[in-house]
Amino acid sequence: MPKIKTHSGAKKRFKLTGTGKVKMQHCGKRHILTKKTTKRKRGLRAGAYADSTNVAQVKSLIPYK
Repeated sequence: MPKIKTHSGAKKRFKLTGTGKVKMQHCGKRHILTKKTTKRKRGLRAGAYADSTNVAQVKSLIPYK
């Protein structure tokens, strides 16, 4: 069997935890921050876990992580 290529965009955006959950950052914290409230920006700082409906797809993109 040939090796599977890792998706280079996904390997920068997702990490796998020890239990197999997919960890990621919130989106929406790069630019146009003046109109967003401080409370909203503070909430975006924290990490998040991918939804269970997307986990299988993400794991197939990063097979060796």
